[in-house]
Amino acid sequence: MSSLAVEMRNITKLFRGVKGNSGVDFKLKKGSIHGLLGENGAGKTTLMNILYGFYQPEEGEIYIRGNREVISSPTKAISLGIGMVHQHFMLARPFSVVENVMLGKKGRHRFLLDTAKTAKELVNLSRKYKMEIDPYSKIWQLSVGEQQRVEILTALYMGADILILDEPTAVLTPQEVDMLFETLRKMRDDGKSIILITHKLEEIISVVDEVTVLRDGKLVGTKVLTPDTTKEELTRMMVGRDVLFDFPQNDIKPGAVEVSIQNLSTKNDKGLDALSNLSLDIHKNEILGLAGVDGNGQKELCEVLTGMRKADGAIMMDGENIINRNPAFYINKGIAHITEDRHETGLALDLSLKKNLVIKRFIKEPFSKHGFLNEKAITDYWNKKRDEYHIKSDSADEPARALSGGNQQKIVLARELDNNPSLVIANQPTRGLDIGASEYVRTKILEARNEGSAVLLISADLEEILQLSDRIAVIYNGRITGILPKNAGIHEIGSLMLGKKQEAAVNA
Repeated sequence: MSSLAVEMRNITKLFRGVKGNSGVDFKLKKGSIHGLLGENGAGKTTLMNILYGFYQPEEGEIYIRGNREVISSPTKAISLGIGMVHQHFMLARPFSVVENVMLGKKGRHRFLLDTAKTAKELVNLSRKYKMEIDPYSKIWQLSVGEQQRVEILTALYMGADILILDEPTAVLTPQEVDMLFETLRKMRDDGKSIILITHKLEEIISVVDEVTVLRDGKLVGTKVLTPDTTKEELTRMMVGRDVLFDFPQNDIKPGAVEVSIQNLSTKNDKGLDALSNLSLDIHKNEILGLAGVDGNGQKELCEVLTGMRKADGAIMMDGENIINRNPAFYINKGIAHITEDRHETGLALDLSLKKNLVIKRFIKEPFSKHGFLNEKAITDYWNKKRDEYHIKSDSADEPARALSGGNQQKIVLARELDNNPSLVIANQPTRGLDIGASEYVRTKILEARNEGSAVLLISADLEEILQLSDRIAVIYNGRITGILPKNAGIHEIGSLMLGKKQEAAVNA
């Protein structure tokens, strides 16, 4: 009998002639946790989507428990005991936990299921793996961590003993990550085989038995982890060079308060409270990190600070309450905004690179005069910023959508960080970027701080918050639950992210 749960041989997948995977070999041992590493576009999710039957390879063979299989669909994968939990959950939010589980089961068995019996079986399964959850709760009532448990429990209930998890910790608090990893270890001890796709190297080291690294769709290598394995070693496999993880400590003392946010309250798009009496001070020469699970008011805070949403309260800057002005006012005030979605709000994807670079200032000299664009001034400015920010492009006139994610973000940085802005709002600035591009973005944010800007860094990545911040504020349900020093412990931050108020929060 084979000791391998999965063996993929010489897998090649083409997308419009481009190889998403090129001759990749992958082996998953029974009863192990296997990490799948690689930068964005390395082919990790493509490979797992082939294993789960979403894609069919142009070349290669797949063996499940030693038997060659053609996995033509997810239904076939499920029948082989393969389950997949996607980064974006695939749950019916109006339905209960047990109803979601039964939806999947009914797809395989053409008979009605007993709700009470299914709920009882689900409770027993959840207790076994310490993922206890009320089977009659509606999905919309659950936290993100609890929704993830439902996805995992559904896969297990469907009979999965091979489980693929795609970026499972991206939206979890540290405490929820600990609970997830405890569950995964219990599943491994029960003989289940787990594939973990993640970019968080410290997590990989803490929980997996071995890793496979992909780069540009090709296999770099597989490594059994030991207590001596370091994230620097894994990074070199991923990107082929050393990457900076420990940034220089800030020896510049924060200056005066640049922006004082006082008792800010606003509604979200559904008319519900998004921010409730939120107060923060952000100093010159300071990065104030705002930690929190996505959806706790971060988006609305950015919109209020940039004139995209009305609010009650005050935003004090230069002795003036600047709340509820139009976006142009905030631009002229020197407020820069690195948006959370460079495709939706950060760039005009069909405009040229050089026009994206001046889109906020094209009506001012030297970029225009008497109502006419000065193409030479715009092109000269593009050439200068292209070299300064190491932007890789074929032409100043190519559309922004033609660039990679990292180069698109460099366009945003070059535009927003020019002319020493008073306040930089950096919302998820490295989301979707690979390790090398993330290192560059973080370096530029630190430079802005050192040159005098006040920086509000909003990130769901706690490692990023801890690397860059001079102080750390935590947001939960539209309120600040505490403000901590930069050397705060990750679990202390995690408690505040779960809504537990800090005993003594100091807004220094």
